Amino acid sequence: MTRFAGKTFWLVGASHGLGREVARQLDREGARLILSARSAEALEALAAELRGARAVPVDVTDMQSVRQAAQQAGPVDGIIYNAGTYEPMRTQAWDSAAVLAMSDVNFAGALRVLGQVLPGFIAAGRGDITLVGSLAGYRGLPASIGYGASKAALISLAETMRHDLKGSGVTVRVINPGFIKTRLTDKNSFKMPQLMTPEAAAGHVVDAMRSRRFRTDFPRPFSYAIKAFSLLPDWLVYRGK
Repeated sequence: MTRFAGKTFWLVGASHGLGREVARQLDREGARLILSARSAEALEALAAELRGARAVPVDVTDMQSVRQAAQQAGPVDGIIYNAGTYEPMRTQAWDSAAVLAMSDVNFAGALRVLGQVLPGFIAAGRGDITLVGSLAGYRGLPASIGYGASKAALISLAETMRHDLKGSGVTVRVINPGFIKTRLTDKNSFKMPQLMTPEAAAGHVVDAMRSRRFRTDFPRPFSYAIKAFSLLPDWLVYRGK
């Protein structure tokens, strides 16, 4: 028996990349999975290869879609919010539609989903919440308009929830990966330090979910460098700018 055996997790952002690999690894550990994303076809294909999974399509930017998906999912033991979108963008190339889309999926979508599951967790005195952020949320980085800000907001949300839910029986954690080889990072034209496969990154996520530890940042040493950068004084970071 594993920690996940017999438990039901609603995995939002399951159809590709990191989410798909997390689903596969949790399935191997005996978890029952509710798989959600916008792509119904990709979800059905994934559910067909897993033992105890159901596909429940959802558009996290649409409140009614989220409500319907939560009703279809039914009671769950845990929620994993992995939905995300990314467009590399410098301030000089500002695109309001793209910026708002990133914010809506990466952050506001989490608010919509959590609003459907949190009341039940709190009433039951138990529940497991995993929010997938990003190392990009620790400090504003070049060409990260929209993405970095939305991930910073998600990290702040997790921190507040961890404070408020102390002693409630509800576990809150935030997991901040670095670069993962996916359709999203394929948009980058620069060299990405310690680029991980989705399979390796999913292993970190599942390992983090085995404990009540609040924060998991990976990979090392890249995560150490990013967090150290976030502690530098502004005069040094923006020197000459």
